[in-house]
Amino acid sequence: MNRPERGIHIAKNIKVVDWLKTEILDQIASLFRGLHYANQQMIIDSLSSILVSVYVLARRMGVPYREVDQVVTQKLREHMKEGHQLEEWYGDLSAMEKYINKR
Repeated sequence: MNRPERGIHIAKNIKVVDWLKTEILDQIASLFRGLHYANQQMIIDSLSSILVSVYVLARRMGVPYREVDQVVTQKLREHMKEGHQLEEWYGDLSAMEKYINKR
């Protein structure tokens, strides 16, 4: 690959990363609106869009999807071991770990 093409590729990747960061922030704002109005469809749509954007951003940064899943699972286990309140009160972390392991 010659130099000009490489520069275009790098510039395009930077632009995509910036767009993904903006998309994540926009979906967080949408999530907050959905929470404010108790709109379950808006909440689900925003959360799923955030997840998609985060996974794609990870890929653009050179992190494979599988590695993201592995680190999430590791973090869940660490939090459970430390007695995180969400685990103690609701069992959310172990439920999420089971879900990820079934995929």
